Amino acid sequence: MLDQLKETIIALSTAPGVGAIAVIRLSGEEAISITNTVFRGKNLLNEKSHTAHFGTIRNDEGEIIDEVVATLFVAPHSFTKENVVEISCHGSPYIVQRLIKLFLTKGVRLAKAGEFTQRAFLNGQFDLAQAEAVADLINADTEASHKAALNQMRGGFSEQIKQLRAELIHFASMIELELDFGEEDVEFADRDDLKKLVNQLLSVITALVSSFDLGNVIKNGVPTVIAGKPNTGKSTLLNALLNEEKAIVSDIAGTTRDFIEDEINLEGVVFRFIDTAGLRDTEDKVEAIGVQRTKDKMKQASLIIYMFDLKNDSLTEVNRDINMLENLGIPFIKVGNKLDEAQQDLYSEMKKDKNTLFISAINKEGLEALKTKLVETVNLDNFKTGDTVVTNIRHYDNLVQTQNSLNAVLRGLDDNITGDFLALDIRHSLRFLGEITGEITTDDLLANIFSKFCIGK
Repeated sequence: MLDQLKETIIALSTAPGVGAIAVIRLSGEEAISITNTVFRGKNLLNEKSHTAHFGTIRNDEGEIIDEVVATLFVAPHSFTKENVVEISCHGSPYIVQRLIKLFLTKGVRLAKAGEFTQRAFLNGQFDLAQAEAVADLINADTEASHKAALNQMRGGFSEQIKQLRAELIHFASMIELELDFGEEDVEFADRDDLKKLVNQLLSVITALVSSFDLGNVIKNGVPTVIAGKPNTGKSTLLNALLNEEKAIVSDIAGTTRDFIEDEINLEGVVFRFIDTAGLRDTEDKVEAIGVQRTKDKMKQASLIIYMFDLKNDSLTEVNRDINMLENLGIPFIKVGNKLDEAQQDLYSEMKKDKNTLFISAINKEGLEALKTKLVETVNLDNFKTGDTVVTNIRHYDNLVQTQNSLNAVLRGLDDNITGDFLALDIRHSLRFLGEITGEITTDDLLANIFSKFCIGK
């Protein structure tokens, strides 16, 4: 990896395709000097950092490939902390290809996915959690996901983890010192103070672990299954929410036999709606497969919109379905459809439940109340207060492992185990916390993380 850091790398940093401009980025010790060999306008070696220069790039025969603006970032004042050149050229794929090929002949190497950000991390620009937040920021498609990624990129989450780890390191060093004086039977680390610290750490880590459900919603959206008997209006509701004819609507029961998915953004939260086959017993083999898939999808959902038919369903059927949903243990919203044709008995009985909504999907009546209920069910209030929220599954896993190790420390303190076993559990806790911010890493871990980045970032 150290040998690779010595190489100068290149990649297209803007989206591929035709555009007004494209930006090609080079990073490495020789980025400026190599660019200077093909750039005509100024001697880039004499120019200051953070300056832009108009000129042309020519091949070895002196042919002009394009007029460009070369922006210089002299080490260590760049994203990667290396010499960086960003070449703004005309956004023609042909021009981009020719320019990159020209630099390859000068000894520059094509960058791997995420290699610019990886170099920034390896050169100490930021820690691993912040590096991962760069990718999240690029992929943020809602206000909430943007806010979470920006907070993490600026080090909010990292600072919390580093502070926790620093406090634990102090006690770990005291216990390690005890081991060096094992024969003297001395105690440098006060066990009561250690227990108090571990409980404080567990309080913070437990809160971070608990925030992952919310963080996952912010980052990935809410998988929301629309379920109910055939012909209750599930597809009509999906079309009304999306404001387009996404699903086939028919009076024939069992029209929807597989999933139809799409998403909308409600107040900064993405809901991924899944229209499913109607829940009923059927002898149609294809429809039966669809019904079984619906049941499987419901178990995987974060939220269920249970629709019942105010015109045709009976109270017994509705209560049976509600009992089934309650046994699933997944949050669900009860929605009575066909309000304009409702049976008075069923409507009056279900109206007693203040948590039941009533709509007419075909007339788009009651949809705003349903959208409000969806957002309320997700509940972003905690996030809006500025609390740190865990959005990364890797961080969540490491925090859970830390939690388990710290609980082992508490059990050890209660059982008066020897310092060497206490030290082992504390080392585990420190390792898991260190893996979050990159203070402890492996090449495999880094390769896995940065391979998910786009090339050019």
